[in-house]
Amino acid sequence: MPDTKKSPKGISPKKLSNLKVVVLCVAAATTFWILNALNKDDYTTIVDYPIQFEFDRERYIPVEPLPPTLEVEINGNGWDLLRKYFNFNTPPFIINLEQPSSQDYLIPTDLRRELSEFLSPTQIVSLSNDTLKIDIDRIRSVKMRPVLDSMSYSLGKNIRMLNEPEFEPKEITVIGAESILEIYDGKFPVNLDEKRLDRDLTKNVKIEISKELSEFISIEESSISVHIDVVAFLEGNKRMKLKKVNFPRTVHLVEEDPSIMMYYLVDERYTDELKDLEFEAVLNYSQRNRQDSTIAVQVNPMPPFLDQVRVEPATLKLSYGN
Repeated sequence: MPDTKKSPKGISPKKLSNLKVVVLCVAAATTFWILNALNKDDYTTIVDYPIQFEFDRERYIPVEPLPPTLEVEINGNGWDLLRKYFNFNTPPFIINLEQPSSQDYLIPTDLRRELSEFLSPTQIVSLSNDTLKIDIDRIRSVKMRPVLDSMSYSLGKNIRMLNEPEFEPKEITVIGAESILEIYDGKFPVNLDEKRLDRDLTKNVKIEISKELSEFISIEESSISVHIDVVAFLEGNKRMKLKKVNFPRTVHLVEEDPSIMMYYLVDERYTDELKDLEFEAVLNYSQRNRQDSTIAVQVNPMPPFLDQVRVEPATLKLSYGN
């Protein structure tokens, strides 16, 4: 009796051939059934149908992503529903907006008539969305005053700016979404990128917009010149003469002859004037603290070119008696 060869899985060629015929028959029958079913009408399904907003994009700009689809329950031919469900060659439904900045949302039911004509012969059963939120701004061009971004620079120890930084040009033209422009409140921050600045500076700076805002606004100018004048404040100290005011005869200081020191920072431009001044540590009895019998030391005079004035001791204790 001749040997019958078998497949590695133990199935004879004859059985394997029969199995292939069965699989092909099932596949053909299934395909025929699907094709026949898709040719029938009266199917219902829910689709996310693509939509597209049309408006004057030279005058308006979206500040939030616009809805890409509209959820629609539709009824119709199987083939037609299949194409719409998977978006096969389905053109988007166009929604025209004449004044987009005056609208915060759209009500899909208001679009039903136009959408029904567009989707014909498919029938609309219902629209699932209650509203379509839209956020579109008018495009404006505004002039802004440049200001230094306080996080983009630092001054050296005891260094002060003499006055406000000077910019050239004095204004920056910013174009973009109205609501984004309002965030700036008329002032555009300039990134100086300087650390521990200790001398006068004139620098040409590139004008930049943060990445998250660059799609909503643009700037006409590409750079700006910044000029800064600074001054150093020098550390110093002086021993002050004591001056009592309004003291009764029976009131004394616990420490009768105290050493009172004044510590300060002085504008370097006024060091010569400081040398000519005599400072007094004034104790005004009428301004004493009645609760703890102390009196605060007041410095006289107090010229405007001094900063961070500190007195040690700041208060003195009073003693009452003959």
